[in-house]
Amino acid sequence: MTTHFGLVIIGDEILSGKRADKHLPKVIELLGARGLQLAYADYVGDDPARITATLARAFAAARETGDVVFSCGGIGATPDDHTRQCAANALGVELALHPEARTLIQERMQDVAKEQGVVYEPDRHDNVHRLNMGVFPVGARIIPNPYNKIPGFSCKSGEGAVHFVPGFPVMAWPMIEWVLDNRYAQLHQKSAYTEKSVIVLGSMEAMLTPLMIDIEAAHTGVKVFSLPSVDHPEYGRHIELGVKGAPDAVNQAYPALLAGLHRFDLKLGPELVR
Repeated sequence: MTTHFGLVIIGDEILSGKRADKHLPKVIELLGARGLQLAYADYVGDDPARITATLARAFAAARETGDVVFSCGGIGATPDDHTRQCAANALGVELALHPEARTLIQERMQDVAKEQGVVYEPDRHDNVHRLNMGVFPVGARIIPNPYNKIPGFSCKSGEGAVHFVPGFPVMAWPMIEWVLDNRYAQLHQKSAYTEKSVIVLGSMEAMLTPLMIDIEAAHTGVKVFSLPSVDHPEYGRHIELGVKGAPDAVNQAYPALLAGLHRFDLKLGPELVR
């Protein structure tokens, strides 16, 4: 069974435009480097009810079809950080201070005190409050954070899981890489995913749809895609028509696609390989 990867991006600052999302293209890149693909992505603001509903769908997908979902943002300990509690609510479990997370957060506080040349006071109010960043849904596993030791966490659901990392790219991206390489190395594809396509000038998608259906039916595991454009500066109105999938399958399907196109009176532009 193919494992589908999903992404949840949480934060009002993304939806308001105060910050531009960088997670989506980076996660696509990280997956692609391992021969994997992102299947879907959700954006949600800092509303607990919406976050809980979004995470409930993610956990259901993990449980029912083995999906692997990454959630970025909202795992801090300020009033607008709701992800940890929402994850627990979506799972129907309690929150508890994770013992390994507690140790790592305390190590971080000691490091900061040493850097500042002050005495570490574990019982000081702000230091006690920082331990909330290690309060995770019961049963969670930690995700190490190489930037500042404050961990993320993973919650298993059926054969799949949802992995929670901070919103800061400098922390989130190496943490996602760690999860992919340490928990899903067996899913990495030895033969990379590829695409082959051709620019079809001046055509309409409706005319090409039967050919697209035939190619997918004849070549298992290949997807045919059609990307129309009406105002390209070089090609004008055109369609980029192609096939994508494992290299061996694409190498068989693409010549068939070209042969099908030659049956039409069409002008073809450049061919593209990705």
